[in-house]
Amino acid sequence: MFENKTLLITGGTGSFGNAVLQRFLHTDHFKEIRIFSRDEKKQDDMRNQLKNEKLQFYIGDVRDYHSIERAMHGVDYVFHAAALKQVPSCEFFPLEATKTNVFGTQNVIDAAIANKVSKVICLSTDKAAYPINAMGISKALMEKVAIAASRNTTDTTVCLTRYGNVMASRGSVIPLFLKQIQSGQPITITDSNMTRFLMSLDKAVELVLFAFEHGNPGDLFVNKAPAGTIGDLAQALKELCKANNEIKIIGTRHGEKLYETLCTREEMAKAEDIDKFYRIPADNRNLNYNQYFSEGETDVSRIEDYHSHNTKQLGIEEMKKILSELPLIKKEVFGEDVAQMPG
Repeated sequence: MFENKTLLITGGTGSFGNAVLQRFLHTDHFKEIRIFSRDEKKQDDMRNQLKNEKLQFYIGDVRDYHSIERAMHGVDYVFHAAALKQVPSCEFFPLEATKTNVFGTQNVIDAAIANKVSKVICLSTDKAAYPINAMGISKALMEKVAIAASRNTTDTTVCLTRYGNVMASRGSVIPLFLKQIQSGQPITITDSNMTRFLMSLDKAVELVLFAFEHGNPGDLFVNKAPAGTIGDLAQALKELCKANNEIKIIGTRHGEKLYETLCTREEMAKAEDIDKFYRIPADNRNLNYNQYFSEGETDVSRIEDYHSHNTKQLGIEEMKKILSELPLIKKEVFGEDVAQMPG
């Protein structure tokens, strides 16, 4: 379905964009891949390292409709990955998170519809389910914007994917722990009993490709993933590195949860179980409010959320095994010559 097509990745110099490029750059899929972002330094690094004629670079910001609209001409598929993702920074600057994550998403979708793009996949996060922080709230509203847009267009299909923490992505905890271990510093943990979903970038890309192939307007796709405690994760890294760093508990940060929810119980009541994924269809009720009071769902009160406390839990040895497959660990811990994308 991607042969001779053009793909646009917003926020394409980030971890997710790099993973997509690793998957497609040297295949027959896509005649052109456009990287849209506001960071010219990362774009220049990527351009010089990859030197691939299939790649085209566009400087712009999803907050600026005209910049994204110009980049959308002739595009067939869009991965919308541009976002403000850091929980603490969004907590202190919630309006900035709203401008990028909410209004920016609306700009991307409007530009895609104006250019008759075939399909748009918007990337969301587990923090959008029962959100308690500004980042999660902005992403939850982003999902609502995408689903609302999906109801009102016929030429462009708008879908969503939601996933938990991507291991070793930029700004995540694994690179931080590794840096602390290598520099001999204490490993700082907010709460050793916190659980987080553990998923590789490859799995995240698979989820998006599945959404491209199978998504109906307004669908939300969730990847089933194992989880583990932050304490066990730190211990697994210590053992892989043969280190004896102290583990220091520093307390919960702004807006952090004890566990992360990928699907709320309201969503699980209508979720379709598709092997490795859940498909959650859009709520397409209309504005006849009588339906909200006369028609309910009795299953909701009996169904449990899908979260990082009740999914499959990985022990230290299992964590060591999956950590050992990460390019960052192969390079930094085992000294393997692993080619890594810039960003």
